[in-house]
Amino acid sequence: MNVLSDTGNLAALVQGTYVTDLSIVIVSWNAKKYLEECLTSLHGLDEGPSLEILVVDNASSDGSPEMVRNQFPDVKLIETGANLGFSRANNLAIELATGKYVCLINSDVNVPSDCLAKMYRYMEKEPTIGLLGPKMIGVDGRAHRSGMRFPSIWNAFVRALALDSIFKGTGIFGGSLMADFQFDRTRDVDVLNGWFWMVRREALNQVGLLDERFFIYGEDIDWCKRFHLAGWRVVFYSEAEALHYGGASSANAPLRFSLEKQRANLQYWEKYRGRTAVFCCLMGVWLHQVIRAAGWWLVYLTRRSLRSRADFEIAQSAACLRWVLNSRNVKGRGQR
Repeated sequence: MNVLSDTGNLAALVQGTYVTDLSIVIVSWNAKKYLEECLTSLHGLDEGPSLEILVVDNASSDGSPEMVRNQFPDVKLIETGANLGFSRANNLAIELATGKYVCLINSDVNVPSDCLAKMYRYMEKEPTIGLLGPKMIGVDGRAHRSGMRFPSIWNAFVRALALDSIFKGTGIFGGSLMADFQFDRTRDVDVLNGWFWMVRREALNQVGLLDERFFIYGEDIDWCKRFHLAGWRVVFYSEAEALHYGGASSANAPLRFSLEKQRANLQYWEKYRGRTAVFCCLMGVWLHQVIRAAGWWLVYLTRRSLRSRADFEIAQSAACLRWVLNSRNVKGRGQR
């Protein structure tokens, strides 16, 4: 593998001419152990496309920047000095990247030796694809969901009543979480979740950077929406896979990240839909959290061994309900 340590200057790029094949961008916040494993995996790739690696550290306090400097001197380290969120931090590195393709990879991903080469070859063969994502393998060794359908009032209703779980495998109740798809074959999708993306430079130049109004979560739905609107395909590619631990950063503040997810969903609806749809979205969240809290309360009463987990889940739902009921969120959203 050829890792380029000098990212150069984006202004020096000539149209159609690139310094390297792939620019790998990793945003990290207090995920030192996972980041080290991710970078180690990238340095163990098979011979193939040339890489440059850029790490953006969002003011970690766990020694992540020092680890990168000491163990991976060929990596371009960008220290933000503050937690800028996912979108803005990625954008900082994207603007410095010089690759024909830009890969945004979460810090808690282990990249197998042949993964990027397979994705690169597929993108070269399919010029209509703007955004490509590999199969997500969890720590249990099974394929996990790595795509979604666009939000809709019907999908919000399906999720609120857990119909996608009750009638799993049926198309009409597949919902936004695609419960009817096993992620076992390559196909075009509405949304690729933002854990691992390969982006074509030509498409990126047309679609633009991530929307920095999305601090964390929701930016993947918004970006994929914009790729579709610009006429680019968004494709789940089952022939390449990578290990995703999941929650490396969000585990540091789970309640906060749960609320951030709700805010991000609301931001998406506000950006693309009218006030009535936004109000329906909020009511869907409210209904879902009420049912969820009731379910966990039943678990608390009947399963002593799960009381600690139930306490947390009930608190999480309660926080989301307070957020929905906040007059700043719901005032005036029900009418135009």
